[in-house]
Amino acid sequence: MKSLNLYGVQDLRFEENTPVPVIENDNDVIIKVKSVGICGSDTSRYKKLGPYVEGMTFGHEFAGEVTEVGPEVEGIKVGDRVAGCPAFVCEKCEYCLGGEPARCENLSVIGARRPGAYAEYTKLPATHIVPLPDNVDYDTAALVEPSAVVAHGFYRTKIQPGAEVAIMGVGSIGLLAVQWAKIFGAKKVYAIDIDDKKLQIAKELGADVAINSLEKPAHEQIMEYTNGRGVDLAVESAGSPITSAQVLALPKKGGEVVFMGIPYADINIERFYFEKIVRNELTIYGSWNAISAPFPGKEWTSTVHYMSTGQINVEPMISHKLSLQEGPEVFQKVINREIDSVKVIFNPEKTEVSGEINNVEEVPVGN
Repeated sequence: MKSLNLYGVQDLRFEENTPVPVIENDNDVIIKVKSVGICGSDTSRYKKLGPYVEGMTFGHEFAGEVTEVGPEVEGIKVGDRVAGCPAFVCEKCEYCLGGEPARCENLSVIGARRPGAYAEYTKLPATHIVPLPDNVDYDTAALVEPSAVVAHGFYRTKIQPGAEVAIMGVGSIGLLAVQWAKIFGAKKVYAIDIDDKKLQIAKELGADVAINSLEKPAHEQIMEYTNGRGVDLAVESAGSPITSAQVLALPKKGGEVVFMGIPYADINIERFYFEKIVRNELTIYGSWNAISAPFPGKEWTSTVHYMSTGQINVEPMISHKLSLQEGPEVFQKVINREIDSVKVIFNPEKTEVSGEINNVEEVPVGN
């Protein structure tokens, strides 16, 4: 079958002879991949590897159609439309046994040590399968996993209806966070970025105020909008060492910060920002992965529900829909910031090269 396989640093290859996955365990489910997205963690692994097996089929954000099930699989049948939770936990460590699978000491994700979803077919245990209603299309469902990541972070906080929420960085995770803030009852959502195009998408998806932090420091603008109070909850979704410090100045006294972005560099926090933690008695949350008990967790069922109601709308976020053949080129262009992308989707059934990634446009450096 056709697939994208990772062989080394920035060595992603489109290959047509990868073995099709087969039923090996009684609870296995084979899925024909209809849509699969590029995750920020994919671009990071592409640049510097991390845990992986040479030649492993890459990718983990996907949706598709069931083509085969193991003999002990119940409630899932051939032809079902599904998404899949790509995370595997050990079920034996103290965190798994304590009902906190996101903290599993041996957590892994397909596309690293197990074959992933940048392929025509992929395989998961039945316990990882997330059924889709008919009104959620495959491209939308490819974002079930990143949406569940965002939901996991919001569930960790104490946000109440009527809250004011600031989203620092409106890439794909931030744009989903804008929508989850509204679902959790936020009366006002502030979207912060340095890219006006992304800010416009954030407004389209429900942000009440768009703040370009190149014009004036984000915290100064937030204080102007909130009469010096600050927001109830600030979400760091840029994954930038700079914004990971700046976000601390956004909440009110006694407010909350949840870190969803992963900065791949050291963070140096100026005294001004660090003191906000102490002087404002902030509550700081880290949020990792998208799973909770019972596995895979309410993050997944809630995501599918709100996608079906239209309260999570991902279509404005999808900037490119490509064939697998275009994978090696698009990864290189994404890391070099040579294309203006938010969420890139591969449709493995596509056979033609779209040409979408040949229109090069410089993307602002930052959020």
